[in-house]
Amino acid sequence: MTEDYRLAFEMAPVGLAISRNRIMTDCNQQLCAMFAASRELLIGQSFQILYPSVEEYERQGARMAPILSATGLYSDSRIMQRATGEAFWCHVSGRALERGSPHAVGVWSFEDLSAQRPVKTGLTAREREVAARLLEGLTSKEMGKVLGISHRTVEIYRARLMRKYGAATSADLVRKLALG
Repeated sequence: MTEDYRLAFEMAPVGLAISRNRIMTDCNQQLCAMFAASRELLIGQSFQILYPSVEEYERQGARMAPILSATGLYSDSRIMQRATGEAFWCHVSGRALERGSPHAVGVWSFEDLSAQRPVKTGLTAREREVAARLLEGLTSKEMGKVLGISHRTVEIYRARLMRKYGAATSADLVRKLALG
């Protein structure tokens, strides 16, 4: 029976990882392919190597912890980074096995969204975070609370994104973000 579970883990159509304290203890071949990295490179490493910046990794961990503690589950779409340096949109879902210690042990799935949502180059870390929250449908005030910044600062980043994407309205920006 254990062989069946291992086969399911290895053959899953999404990247899978098991973690302890945000360190990957196991992963499947799909995750390796998605992040253009060998299993030997990923096992024993912090998830930090999958993020475009240390700051994004730290902010994401702080943002996830209370949600994992409350529900045991977490899910979002965010920009991640392959070992080649290429940034790509990724849907991440996870489960904390110990809600009282949300990062202690987890099971995570990663789905590459780059075919549907290419990343525009030249975005800052904060612009990537605001773009991800825009795609979730959050208002500027909600984004401010989630990101720990004022809603006016969110508006500044939204305006920058609108310029970079050539969007005339917020709805146009969301459409262009979704399409890449």
